[in-house]
Amino acid sequence: MTALGIFCSRKRVLQRAMKTSGPSLCVPCIARLQIRSWHRDFPHIGKLHTLRAPTSNFRTKVHSRSLYSNFKPFVPPTPTSLPKPAPPKTYRRTRKTIRRLLYLAIGLGIAYEVDKFFLYSSLARSARTFWLGSLVATDYKINFRAHPPLADSIQALHTRNAERLFDLLRTNGGLYLKIGQAIAMQSAILPPEFQKMFSKMFDDAPQNDWKDAERVILEDFGKTPEELFGISFTGEPGKAVMERTARASASVAQVHWARLTDGREVAIKIQKREIAQQVGWDLWTFKVVARIYTWLFDIPLYSLVPYISERLLLETDFVNEADNSERMADLVAGESRLRGRVYIPKVYRELSSKRIMTAEWIEGVRLWDKETLTRPWQGRWRQGSPGCRGAPLDAPNRQQVAEVIRNHPSEEHLKPNREWWKGVNGKGGLGVSLKDTMQTMVDLFSAQMFLWGCCHCDPHPGNIFIRRLPSGKPELVLIDHGLYVQMQPEFRHQYSLFWKSLMTFDNKTISEIVRGWGINNPDVFASATLLKPYTGGDGSTSAGIRRTMSAKEQQERTYEMQQQMRKGIREILADEKKWPRELIFIGRNMRIVQGNNQYLGAPVNRIKIMGNWASRSLVDSPDLSYGAKLVNLGRHILFKFVMFGTDVVFYSSKVAQFLGRKSNLEDDMEASMKKMAGDMGFELNHNVFEG
Repeated sequence: MTALGIFCSRKRVLQRAMKTSGPSLCVPCIARLQIRSWHRDFPHIGKLHTLRAPTSNFRTKVHSRSLYSNFKPFVPPTPTSLPKPAPPKTYRRTRKTIRRLLYLAIGLGIAYEVDKFFLYSSLARSARTFWLGSLVATDYKINFRAHPPLADSIQALHTRNAERLFDLLRTNGGLYLKIGQAIAMQSAILPPEFQKMFSKMFDDAPQNDWKDAERVILEDFGKTPEELFGISFTGEPGKAVMERTARASASVAQVHWARLTDGREVAIKIQKREIAQQVGWDLWTFKVVARIYTWLFDIPLYSLVPYISERLLLETDFVNEADNSERMADLVAGESRLRGRVYIPKVYRELSSKRIMTAEWIEGVRLWDKETLTRPWQGRWRQGSPGCRGAPLDAPNRQQVAEVIRNHPSEEHLKPNREWWKGVNGKGGLGVSLKDTMQTMVDLFSAQMFLWGCCHCDPHPGNIFIRRLPSGKPELVLIDHGLYVQMQPEFRHQYSLFWKSLMTFDNKTISEIVRGWGINNPDVFASATLLKPYTGGDGSTSAGIRRTMSAKEQQERTYEMQQQMRKGIREILADEKKWPRELIFIGRNMRIVQGNNQYLGAPVNRIKIMGNWASRSLVDSPDLSYGAKLVNLGRHILFKFVMFGTDVVFYSSKVAQFLGRKSNLEDDMEASMKKMAGDMGFELNHNVFEG
């Protein structure tokens, strides 16, 4: 290697050393280090100006001379020659943005904690509802057409939005579950994708911890459960006993069993603590969403919201429920056709408040347990099931209660098992007639609608118990009296006459009544009321739909049919000011009763029974004059002769069923209704309780 090569190599090494060592070496120091390094490697060379390269190459000599002749030591610049220093970067905008984001995060965190611990997540639930409601509305606004741009089909569009809404209602819980159950009961007019999802709305809701229930009792009465009910959770002799684990839990409340010191067994219904805070926010959110959907989809729904909200709010007031229960008990006791067949549990006012209701404990079989209702009776002859007609229940064994409390405190099953009537093998039942059971049910709710004007609007199978009387007849027990509608006498008379006219195909009277209610399509409303196609009208609706639907491909047909359905809703709600709000919940009642009858095999002619009560109520109504009653009596006698035709149809169906036909009269009516509904753009599904 030449001297110049070694020099350049050392220079590169020193430059790298300078870079790695930072500002500790200046340029003159580096130059001196280069010279010292040169002398160490070439000691035979004297002064730099006599440097000779060990090569005869002329180009190398010239290069070496020019390199050292041009060498100048580094001289630092003077302060005056330096440019004006630049101001340091402060990043003011970035810091301001970060500060705002930090404040926003802190604010949201505080709001979340306040909402969670003081408002029971009411704000989060409302925000979740607005977000998902906007998403669903946008999805339908874009994709609800014959060929959706962002969905495979209209059915796929319905499926994904049904899943979204179902998840929202189950996640929010509380009053949202009530709304979901109301939707499920009207799911017959919704797309089948919604029907499948919302049939799960009747599952039990999760129950709250005992500490929350105990706090509600303390807030309402200023006493602990031990002080209020005289109970002992340690099995103290002479004290009442109570299960801290709820026997049933619904969307708004949960029910605990207890036996008081005087021997009364009670069901203590305790409202979930978060409901009081959530209900106001939930109803406000419901109103806003309904308002937006009314504007977006041009369906007159918002005018119904105040009435629905009022009913739902009353359902959270247990004083109102106690009032309804006691009034219904008085009405039943005063009606000879129902006395002894229907039982309303007693309410103990001294142990009840706005959020707590203590009522008589009911032993019985739920209506949905069809097998237990019909299996042979294994008890003694002329003996009723436990608690029938309000008979006292046998006391629990104190020793067993103390043992359970001591050894299994987390599994408090203190209530005695009173299923001795099932026999030794446990395969017995009440042995009651389904026909008598269903006859009693239809009689009860027909009397509520047509005679009393005080209608229970939540008669699903979970709210109906059946007990066996000593005579072997069924006794129907009706519970959960929170959701009622009160019908004004004028409207009740109109509704009774409307039903009577449906039975006799009096189209003129039907048209006059429904147009007075602001309804422009009597045929559709009549069919919706009967829950079967009304064939006495002019048939213009069905003919028009069939004419419009011919020669359409499947996707376009589905879209056009559902557009017709929306048009039908607008025609039913044509005049929102005249439309009776009570029809919303009356229709719900009839829909549930129809489903109960179908589930039990249609043992009775529901249409005829309701028509008979409608006609007879115009004779028995206490607010009509004697002259009007006399005229209505003559018409009622004529009506009875006309109803003979419905008996012929009903018993013909029963004979066919006996001979091996699987369907019943309710099934036949449903099949006809499905056919009519299919022409109108929606699919009926009446099996909401199955499974």
